[in-house]
Amino acid sequence: MTSAPRVPLSAWRFVAVFGVVSLLADVVYEGARSITGPLLASLGATGLVVGVVTGVGEAAALGLRLVSGPLADRTRRFWAWTLAGYAITVISVPLLGIAGTLWVAGGLVITERIGKAVRSPAKDTLLSHATHVTGRGRGFAVHEALDQIGAVLGPLVVAVMLALTGDDYGPTLGILALPGVATLALLVWLRLRVPEPALYEPAAPDEPGPTHPTRRTIPGWHPSLPRRFWIYLGFTATTMIGFTTFGLLSFHMVEQNIVPTPAVPLIYTAAMAADAVAALATGWAYDRYGARTLAALPLLAALTPVLAFTDATLLVIAGTLLWGAAVGIQESTLRAVVADLVTPPRRATAYGIFAAGLGAATALGGVLTGWLYDVSIPALMVTVAVVQLVAVAVGVAIVRR
Repeated sequence: MTSAPRVPLSAWRFVAVFGVVSLLADVVYEGARSITGPLLASLGATGLVVGVVTGVGEAAALGLRLVSGPLADRTRRFWAWTLAGYAITVISVPLLGIAGTLWVAGGLVITERIGKAVRSPAKDTLLSHATHVTGRGRGFAVHEALDQIGAVLGPLVVAVMLALTGDDYGPTLGILALPGVATLALLVWLRLRVPEPALYEPAAPDEPGPTHPTRRTIPGWHPSLPRRFWIYLGFTATTMIGFTTFGLLSFHMVEQNIVPTPAVPLIYTAAMAADAVAALATGWAYDRYGARTLAALPLLAALTPVLAFTDATLLVIAGTLLWGAAVGIQESTLRAVVADLVTPPRRATAYGIFAAGLGAATALGGVLTGWLYDVSIPALMVTVAVVQLVAVAVGVAIVRR
């Protein structure tokens, strides 16, 4: 397959430049997320509050795509939605550094995640056109790997700034406005260079036929979304119910005096490196072996709390690395599967519905793990393991289909 001659950039160059956009944005918001737990704790948050704020934030980042996805499909203004979402994020983070109360800080954490909800269905749709040429798994994996370079650099910047300022969150988060400006500038350039990324992907028939066996639908659901999409959504949502947030992981590290606060972003940096490696590995594996690759996700999700919520520094770090690897699968391979299941005319809608299901599961998971952390860590570990076993059962149905 080759890209359409009318597209000024090759598909791989488009993926790479979009990856750099995400890299710069990740410096901003992943830098902030690396210290969300300690920041909220410094303002008086408990483990439950951290779990609720970060869980609701992730739910907003995912659930609100149920609105932004269909709107992006309806308006076809994918670039406008992408730009607006990135703008919300890069503005919210510097303001978080001067939040004076727990509730203001919590609101800004959630607002930053709303920016992700606004942009993601449109952004993923733009990328999906180019990955038609590069290979779904490989294209999304390379984008995620570039994205994670920013996720590594952001926490490093934060760690250095905390060390220089004596744990002052104001200037630490304020300096992240610089890569935020660069994010928007490069995104505008890419939009001017490739105004119609859909040219990478030839139009596909919108009706079921011999070459489109996945077009069967569940009665009562949107007729353009295939049955396998809903089964797949059930699998991924179940894994998220038992998936903890880094906010709770970092809260545990600081509150239990396992590591000093400036070390938390460094551990997050290592987790983001694990994210990039896992994204590349599972992306290539998905293109070759298909849905079987997804079996790694519930396994990683189950092992994370077993290690990360102990009192041993090395085990906590190991658990956090497993958490990062699981995030890498979520952010790359899971998105690639959606592009393979749904044709372009309804793809942003599918991304929105998919994310909404994950958002509801994430909110439940954030509250559940935060509450169980305050009540009983062993109970938290057992509960997560049981949830992931259920996810494996649903995953088997996907592979069989």
